[in-house]
Amino acid sequence: MKNKYPHHAFALGLMSGTSCDGLTLCAVALRPLCVLAWHNYAYSAVWRTRLLGAKNLRAPQLSLLNFELGKLYAQKTKRFLAQYNLHTRDMLCIGMHGQTVYHGPQDATPNTLQIAEPSFLAAQLECPVVSHFREKDMALGGQGAPLVPFFDEYFFGKGAPKILLNLGGIANISVVGKGIKTFGFDCGPANTLMDLACMRLRHCAFDKNGAWAAKGHPDEKRIKKLLRQKNFLRKPPKSFDKNDFGENYLLRHFGGIEESADLLATLNLFTAAIVADAIRRFIPKTLQKQIIVSGGGAYNRTLLENLRRLSSLPVHTSAQAGLDPQAKEAAAFAVMAWLALQGKTNHCARATGARKNTVLGNIIL
Repeated sequence: MKNKYPHHAFALGLMSGTSCDGLTLCAVALRPLCVLAWHNYAYSAVWRTRLLGAKNLRAPQLSLLNFELGKLYAQKTKRFLAQYNLHTRDMLCIGMHGQTVYHGPQDATPNTLQIAEPSFLAAQLECPVVSHFREKDMALGGQGAPLVPFFDEYFFGKGAPKILLNLGGIANISVVGKGIKTFGFDCGPANTLMDLACMRLRHCAFDKNGAWAAKGHPDEKRIKKLLRQKNFLRKPPKSFDKNDFGENYLLRHFGGIEESADLLATLNLFTAAIVADAIRRFIPKTLQKQIIVSGGGAYNRTLLENLRRLSSLPVHTSAQAGLDPQAKEAAAFAVMAWLALQGKTNHCARATGARKNTVLGNIIL
């Protein structure tokens, strides 16, 4: 079939993860699928503090933050387009996940909230915007996450079995490959506990390359005990909110570790152990061939070494497949938005537990 889009047409994806470290934008050419440009704009310390504290705001302050963040998204998007010489006339759509304030799939009435008013993008860039991807999945009985397994199948699903591991604030897995019915689930904390520890101990955002953790000695007995917690033993589908592993969790379970390097070493190994244990428990042995890592945790060398050792599997990053680890989720929402505008399925119900596959996202024209 003749390609109805010019070769320079693209979809744009915006992603801000649970770590609240910045806004990632990714421009994606669709036929063939490839990343044209991407950039992460780090949040200022003031913005990061506001976003991390959003769950405690009253309605007027949360409403204000929703609009102010929407305006910031529009500003950053215009900057991105200018920086990479991309033109709005070539932009087919924008997919915007928004900033998660709260995610409660286990609540009596399952619910979720992402902010950053998308109308500012639609109004200022005069381009269709697709947002609020989680809600319809939850209305169909799903967990609302993880949503990226659909994209993992779309991009990686034609070859041998692969475990796609995203290490953002939360660790989540997709399993894809030719002849495989794609599935996925959240494992538990990824960067969220390590980042919290860094903020408390040194007032820095993260442990670059895992260098701090590499200097310490992990408490392996503590880790083995924590792996028996019911959240980690519960069968998929399952998803988590970063607040499930927040300050209270850190202090309750790791507060007794006095040496800072030992604390980071323990949290780093704990993150890898959660993933390795989830792979052993919930993924058939025949599908355990390799792990391809994306997200901010893909740059943590100590974490990747721990993963290799504990899983006994080859561990690579998505960069080796031509997709930068930090760009993948933004690219996913670009593709999902493009499909939503065509009324095509952009959803993997097997990963979330929803009753059926559907078209996710609210559209603003």
